[in-house]
This record gives sequence, C-alpha cells and structure tokens, in this order.
Amino acid sequence: MKKKEHVLILGAGNAQIDAIEYCKSQGLAVVGCSYTTVDNGIPYLDFFEHKDIKSLDGIIEVARKYDVKYIYSVGSDVAMPTVMRASETLSLPHFTSAETAENCQSKVKMRRTLGKDFEGNVSYVECQCLEEALSFKDFPAMMKPSDSQGQRGCFKVESIEDIKKEFQTSMNFSHEGRVIIESYLEGKEVSVNAFFVEGEMKFALVSDRESFKEYPGGIIKEHIVPSELSDAVQDKVKEVACEAAKRMGIKDGPAYFQIKLNKKDQPKILEITPRLDGCHMWHLIKRYCGVDLLAACFEYLAGDKPDFSAYAPDEGHVYKLIFFSQQPWTQFSKDNFDDTDAEYSFYYYEDGDKVRRLNGYIEKCGYKITKEAINK
Repeated sequence: MKKKEHVLILGAGNAQIDAIEYCKSQGLAVVGCSYTTVDNGIPYLDFFEHKDIKSLDGIIEVARKYDVKYIYSVGSDVAMPTVMRASETLSLPHFTSAETAENCQSKVKMRRTLGKDFEGNVSYVECQCLEEALSFKDFPAMMKPSDSQGQRGCFKVESIEDIKKEFQTSMNFSHEGRVIIESYLEGKEVSVNAFFVEGEMKFALVSDRESFKEYPGGIIKEHIVPSELSDAVQDKVKEVACEAAKRMGIKDGPAYFQIKLNKKDQPKILEITPRLDGCHMWHLIKRYCGVDLLAACFEYLAGDKPDFSAYAPDEGHVYKLIFFSQQPWTQFSKDNFDDTDAEYSFYYYEDGDKVRRLNGYIEKCGYKITKEAINK
C-alpha cells in the first residue's frame, strides 16, 4: 500500500475543519497543531501535536517528524507568518513571503506598507503606551490590538475617556505590545475574496457584510452574495484590493479583504490577509458561482494552476451565510436556532456544551447557507 502524503494544518479551530476535511477527501493524512487540546477540529485530524502555532521551531519539528508536503492554515492571521516561515525553511511550496504574512498580520505594519499615498488607506496612529494614544483627536475612531484577530480587543472610541477606559484591554490582546487607533468610517462594509496567480488577480468576488450593531469591532453576522453595490462601485473595490495586494506583496494564492466605503463610495481597506477568510466563504462562493477557492489553494500548493472557468454566478438568487451566534459561557442548544430554510447548516457545538469565549461579546456557534429567489 502506498504511504499517504502528510499535510500540516496550523490550528484546529472551527475555521480549520473545512481544510482538514478537504485534505482527507484528497487522500492526505492530516496533522494538526494547536496550543490547546480542546479545539473542535481535533477529532477530525489523523494526528495531533500539542504545539503553539506561533512557535517556529516547534512547527518545523512537527513538519520534519511527519515529513509533511505542505503546511497551511485557514482563517488564522496568527498562523500565517509561521506557515510561510516554516515553509521557506523547509523548502516547501507556499504562497507569499514570511515578511508579507507578518506585514498583513500586524495592523501597524499593514498601514505603513500600504503607504500614506494610497487612496485605500485610512488615517491612524500607533501606540505603545497610553500617553501616545491620548494624542489622538479625530473621533470617532476604532482602537485595536495591532496583531490580534477575530475582533478581540477592538473598541469604538468616541473620546479621550473611552481611550483611557479601554486601552489596556486592547493592549492585552497584542502579542507585539502595540495598539493602533484608526479613523472610524461610516458606510457600507464589504468583503473581497480573491485569488492571485503570478501577480494577476484571476478571481475576485465582492460580498456584502452585515455585522452586529450592538457590539464593537464589526463582529460578523452574515455574508451576502451577490453584493448590492453597482457594477461600477464593485469594479472600484476590486481595483483598490488589487493595488493593496500589490503593495503588500501578495502575488500568489488567496487573499481576503475587508473594506468599507466612505460617503463618496471610496473603498478603504480595513483588513487584508494572504489566506482564505475564517467564515467558510469558500462554501458560499462555491454554491453561488461554482468556484471552489478551498480546492484552489491546495491545488496550487501541489503545483497545479487553478482553473476558474467554472465561474457561473446564479443571477436569480441571493445566497447568505448566516452565523448561529450565542453569548459566551452559555449552554448551547440547536433549538435556539432555525435552520429549516437552510441549503446547508453546520454546528460547532453539541447540545449541552458551553460556548467558549473568543471575542467576549457574541460567539459563533455554527452557520447556515440560505438561497432566496430575487424578486425582479
């Protein structure tokens, strides 16, 4: 019997389950690493190693132990620098440089790299102490840890008093000990899921984002395709995303952009990362237009250029990815949610489980994809 090739997935949370299941469907043996032993994806793995995904030496040790052919991660900014650095060290295929991954992970480095001359950038200050933060005057604003993810430690601040109140909490979520305060933008928020091949944007889809208004940090509620934006505005969004990728050094593989439109419909970059998103958007996109971005990632790592000719958007329907969300530390029950209209649904918890605290406000417990006819 031929020995299976091994793939190493960094992290074993809910976002990684898609990647784990896809790799196993392709006949790969999946090794996973996490700093915790309770991640929901661990039971799906063939092999599990209790390793911090930020530990480069630890991940290289695991990769060598299993002689892995690829190292990857879905939906984790924290993982991407290690993915790229370990892959570079071991001469394994990868999409971007470790420097690019690090610049995308750090909100401060992202803003610096995009440059003040880039129309898609926003005004900001970077702070290592409260005194520096108190110099900010352009309210309202968003205060964030420079290198966290998942809206952890993010606050909308309206005054100096708000900064004083929340600064240390934001700082507590930053590994590099830095906070960034950015001008707050009023306007519609969208996402762009894209794929690049040799510097060319081969695929890009704009989707609408609906966030919880009652919680800070833009915690996602649902994603919607097709976007309600006009074709002209969508084209502008894609142009800004393409230029942002160029400035950040993203030439190959997936990229995810979180973008907000100002009052003049000028797209402004909120987040950019050289990976698939953490919201299962590949699944929504595949159902909507036939393109499988998750498969494209692993095909490209294996040396095959992905084919996006299957793109055929369903122009007669609206597709939504809606999260089942619940307060942290509460008891989960599927009866709290309605999935009778779902084309597909998936739950992260079993009835009776306690919902784990991640962002501390409202936590994802699963999701459903719905399909509704467009009334013309």
